[in-house]
Amino acid sequence: MDTLPIFVRDHADGQLFPWKYQVEASKRFGLTLAQIEEVALERGILPARYQRNRTIISVSDQLTLFRSSVAVIGCGGLGGYVVEELARLGVGKIVVIDPDVFEEHNLNRQLFSSPENLDTAKVEAAARRIGEINPAVTLVPVQTAFSPENGAELLAGCQLAVDALDSIQVRLELAEVCTTLNIPLVHGAIAGWFGHVTTQFPGDDSVQAIYRSWTSGKGVEQSLGNPSFTPAVVASLEVAEVCKLLLGRGTPLRGRQAIIDLLSMEMHVINILEGHKETE
Repeated sequence: MDTLPIFVRDHADGQLFPWKYQVEASKRFGLTLAQIEEVALERGILPARYQRNRTIISVSDQLTLFRSSVAVIGCGGLGGYVVEELARLGVGKIVVIDPDVFEEHNLNRQLFSSPENLDTAKVEAAARRIGEINPAVTLVPVQTAFSPENGAELLAGCQLAVDALDSIQVRLELAEVCTTLNIPLVHGAIAGWFGHVTTQFPGDDSVQAIYRSWTSGKGVEQSLGNPSFTPAVVASLEVAEVCKLLLGRGTPLRGRQAIIDLLSMEMHVINILEGHKETE
């Protein structure tokens, strides 16, 4: 009798499992594409979509990513790129939190925006997009504003959070909730030609250190604006941090802040907390 593991083995091309057979297996065995992907990865067979990952991400690493859950708070300029890159990377569950709908001023930079999506909830557009590009990924759309009151519930079950917000106040609140939940926070911000990224571990005050001089308002983004390219750069750095954290690989930006200047094409990494070595 044909079973799913046998089907996967017999239809693998070498150690790769083509997408058309994932779809066929899903229909034949009445399982989700996510369930098919997990069975393949458990048996050391890589879904063919990830074959360009495998020089730096092993099959067991890919299974780790598939079994991971990441929350992305904000689904605009930064968040759209973060969500898409996480889905293409193969992170199995992405919780996307944003209360807003697309407006015309979003069209210059926000990945999921389009004239057809104006007045559409950003998280709804994200769910449709990820369903198109990687249906094996589970995207949980949450159309609500993050707050200290609902934060613990929204992030429940997530291994880490990604800050793609445009409000300093809410960023600080998010950092506090992540500390309470004992999960890392990858923080990024953009304004004009500039951006920065850091990773806050539980017990650190990295985000608070960056905004220690802030008193009110949204920050310089309001005056400098944002072109199409800055969110893509900073979001990609955030996703790289997420990948390292989930796989336990490399050196994260703990206690350090990467400052990106695209006008002069320079990046500097500085210490923001005591006890962490400065890197140039």
